[in-house]
Amino acid sequence: MYVARHSSSEWITDIMLKIAGFITVIVCVLGGFTLSGGHLAALWHPFEILIIGGAATGAFMVANSMAVVKKTLKKVPIIIFGHRFNKPFYLDVLGLLYEILNKSRREGMMAIEVDLEEPEQSPIFSKYPAIMKDSHMVSFICDYLRIMASGNMAPHELEALFDVEISSLTEELNEPAHAVTRVSDALPGFGIVAAVLGIVITMSILGDADNTQIGQKVATALVGTFLGIWAAYGFVGPFAAAMTHEAAEEANTYESIKMCLVASAQGLPPALAVEFGRKALLPEHRPSFSELEESVKGR
Repeated sequence: MYVARHSSSEWITDIMLKIAGFITVIVCVLGGFTLSGGHLAALWHPFEILIIGGAATGAFMVANSMAVVKKTLKKVPIIIFGHRFNKPFYLDVLGLLYEILNKSRREGMMAIEVDLEEPEQSPIFSKYPAIMKDSHMVSFICDYLRIMASGNMAPHELEALFDVEISSLTEELNEPAHAVTRVSDALPGFGIVAAVLGIVITMSILGDADNTQIGQKVATALVGTFLGIWAAYGFVGPFAAAMTHEAAEEANTYESIKMCLVASAQGLPPALAVEFGRKALLPEHRPSFSELEESVKGR
């Protein structure tokens, strides 16, 4: 119960931290502008936003496949409202591995075939709904347990196969973050595009407009540059960094699974195998030895 309460509090803290960060960016920039004598209405130019936002969206669509676009859109609420990679989730992953390895050690690898073929019906897998929601992770675990059950692969060969798949998986997990990073890099350029178009409009009215109108047009053009740079470094760039961090935590979870299964393939008992997996986890949310022991015994 302590772990659950701690996780809930940590999850809320992560959300509030992100919200507070975005609010700080907005308040400090716009507040400083206002306190310096500026007027917020002078920054409101919807057509500049249309140019910058539309160009960035179009470039994002051209640069990425539909699969990457969908993955990126799915990541947005996850990054904003908190991700699943916390201590209870890691305890579930290690607990599942412990139970399945313990059963195979007591009853033989053939005894877990039914669990692997239909994990949705498995009494072991069904104890861990958080993991069952991730079909890719479930398939990953089952595939390697099937390979281990075949008994035809040495531990070092199994580890090499793990490394190859985790390497390609890590690249796939980072695709949304890379896509958003490219948008962030392009936004200042699109801001300059909006500014240049504003200058073109200004130059076209030089003979017919007074100084006030010319000044307004130049200011509008400069706002385009400001919006592009502000969006890139104040919002989209940090968001891409958060996506990179989330991808690293997911890849690390697969690394932990690898360590557990390779240790088991080398002949270590389940309790020691999951300890290898625990040590592979990033320290930020890694459960302690006693927390893992209590969780395993409780289940």
